[in-house]
Amino acid sequence: MKKKTALITGGASGIGKKTALYLAENGYQLAINYRNSKTEAISLANQLTECFGNKNISVQGDVSNRNDCIRIVDETLAAYQTVDVLVHNAGPYIHERKKLADYSFEEWDYLVQGNLNSVFYLTKLVIPSMRDQKWGRIITFGYDRVETAPGWVFRSAFAAAKTGLASLTRTIAIEEAEHGITANMVCPGDIINQWKESNIEEARGVIGNAPIGRYGTGEDIARVIAFLADEKSDFITGSIIPVTGGLNVLGKVLKN
Repeated sequence: MKKKTALITGGASGIGKKTALYLAENGYQLAINYRNSKTEAISLANQLTECFGNKNISVQGDVSNRNDCIRIVDETLAAYQTVDVLVHNAGPYIHERKKLADYSFEEWDYLVQGNLNSVFYLTKLVIPSMRDQKWGRIITFGYDRVETAPGWVFRSAFAAAKTGLASLTRTIAIEEAEHGITANMVCPGDIINQWKESNIEEARGVIGNAPIGRYGTGEDIARVIAFLADEKSDFITGSIIPVTGGLNVLGKVLKN
């Protein structure tokens, strides 16, 4: 059987890296996209090939740039012929707390292009090969309760882009169902940097900030992505799945 290929944007570090490790361990061959982390991406691709034997490549490109998205897909298809699983992990974020009126035009464009337009660019480019084989998995990233279009103070551009992306993800699910393609959104909770590349077992030994008693990890997210990518997960599409441990993105206990 043909090995399945996964393209992971922002796959050189953090949750993207943990997802790459998890999928490679489960038999996928990977295209690991990076923007600036060339050394890390190449090292990861080589490490995964050495450990699991599958072909893995690194592909440079800024997902907020349309021409880069075209090149990312072109290079991936040249190496593998198809993209079976597309994981939209990369998404720019500005940590500085600022109100809408304080964003520059350039900052707004960058956040919307990187978190919303990029999904259109990359998905449009991989759908033809998915349609040809009557199979595909598209996985996007959001934040807790994004489907309710909540206001998010100091995060207007990011929140607006991700809210639009929630609708887009569900639209893709409806439009592409006849072609055997699913589309789902995963919404990580407050997973802090030091845990993004960690395993669940490591977190279980540390008292964390979530009601379940530990910190969230990259493995928590990677396991959900792998489940959605599975052959038997075809009945799950158009779903928005929170993975929060009981906390929202601001570190507060979830309430109805």
